[in-house]
Amino acid sequence: MNTGMLLFLPYRAMEQRVMAAVAAAGFDDLTLAQSRVFQRIAPGGSRLTDLAEQAQITKQSAGFLVDALQERGYVERVPDPSDARARLVRIAPRGEQVLAVAAAAVADVEAEWAAHLGPAAMDDLRGALLRLREITDPWAD
Repeated sequence: MNTGMLLFLPYRAMEQRVMAAVAAAGFDDLTLAQSRVFQRIAPGGSRLTDLAEQAQITKQSAGFLVDALQERGYVERVPDPSDARARLVRIAPRGEQVLAVAAAAVADVEAEWAAHLGPAAMDDLRGALLRLREITDPWAD
């Protein structure tokens, strides 16, 4: 099995666990497609074009997903302070609640992985993935 698939399988397992936890907490109107855009919103907000690029979808698709997120109260659109013509997508209070549930689910999964691999191997895995991010993530800080 290639390395890409080996990286994808645990990601997908975590994604499913997070989505299940979010739904169990009462946020069952959040779809996987919406969450993939939602998780890319920067702390201060993001432009729609940036979200589309990062999610590797069209601007129209991103707009559709953000519209649905806004209708459900997860995000809001606000003026971009750096460009009066642009708007930012920002996480709304309901979205902050989802983030808290998701963060707890991620922590649970990571704790299970650490228990299975052992703390040193988990630290090594995380370190290796952070190093790979340097050459694979064009949106890394």
